[in-house]
Amino acid sequence: MLDPNTQPAPASLVSAPIRVDAPRRPLRIALAHDWLVALRGGERVLDAIAETVAADHRISALYVMFDAHTASTPEVDLLRREVSRLGRLPGANRARRWLLPVYPLAVRDLSRRLARDHAQEPIDLLISSSSSAIKALRAPDGVPHLCYCHAPARYLWARPDETSAAQPASLLRRAGLRLAGPSLRSWDRSTAPRVDRFIANSRHTAAEIRRAYERDASVVPPPARLDFFTPDPATPRRDFWLVVSALEPYKRVDLAIRAAEYAGARLTVVGSGSHRRTIERLASGRAELLGQVDDTRLRELYRAARCLVFPQVEDFGIVAVEALACGCPVVARARGGALDILTDGVTGRLFKQADPESIARAAAEIPRDCERACRESAERFSMAAFSAAMLGEIETTLREATRR
Repeated sequence: MLDPNTQPAPASLVSAPIRVDAPRRPLRIALAHDWLVALRGGERVLDAIAETVAADHRISALYVMFDAHTASTPEVDLLRREVSRLGRLPGANRARRWLLPVYPLAVRDLSRRLARDHAQEPIDLLISSSSSAIKALRAPDGVPHLCYCHAPARYLWARPDETSAAQPASLLRRAGLRLAGPSLRSWDRSTAPRVDRFIANSRHTAAEIRRAYERDASVVPPPARLDFFTPDPATPRRDFWLVVSALEPYKRVDLAIRAAEYAGARLTVVGSGSHRRTIERLASGRAELLGQVDDTRLRELYRAARCLVFPQVEDFGIVAVEALACGCPVVARARGGALDILTDGVTGRLFKQADPESIARAAAEIPRDCERACRESAERFSMAAFSAAMLGEIETTLREATRR
């Protein structure tokens, strides 16, 4: 097992298997995802999986615990969706964090629906995209289950130093987790054998899968939209730091704000989330909060920022790849998925201690004139590389299933 806290390995160690020839017969493949309530990194990976699968095979349906019925991506929006009974209760989408203790019931319901669909027309493969409980979906007998794991459920397995002080509501959820956590962790671990093959988005996540489930995982990094996120030589770099993040406690936006104050730097924050009010109070007069912005505006910010600040321990970090693709260096914590993305001193700077002084020092040491190096590094994470690797993983999963 590679140590997730080492410097980035060569691209050949981080990228995934080479695609082999697709089967002659198109497969009927079921997809599963925890929930569709916002368009974030996990949903973009789901979109990439759906695009990859649909090119050679048929997708029977997408199984989700919760669905807000908002627009996702064109590829995902085309899919027939099966939503759990729990997710169809009034107010379930907003209350889904409080419904954690009954996630096993939602998974059981979806497993039954999947079995019924399989009985009507056989399914060849189940692919789940999981950062919560959907990896526990039980595939019908004889159907292999390939899981792209963004992370073992963070609310069950996250380390204490990866979160910050929380809002009162989060404190109430933590109190509930202290009561329900042990049984949920036991259930989560006990359902890992339902997965025939795990894929991790980074070496860090592969190590977490080993810690939580005692299973090995191959690594297939998510793809970035490299055709859209591009440098612009006509756009000069300006003297401000950028944070692009969901406003949730573990994202540590609070730490970035304190670091900017310590360094006397301007900070622009893009994103929204449950921690927004806390961040607004902390940022009063110290940082500009833009909320959600469209992709064109986001690209402009990547192209103009002095650096992207990435203060959290992230499972992968597609935002960091998008910044690099636009020629923007990244200041990141020397842990987690950032170690697969950054080369310290070449495409940004890594800091070891989660404190304002360390971030400020790293930001002062970012390499100059590194736009070309940043872009070249980002090109490792193309859609073509992702699709080839995923189709190779599908072939491996099916081949291993025939041997059992």
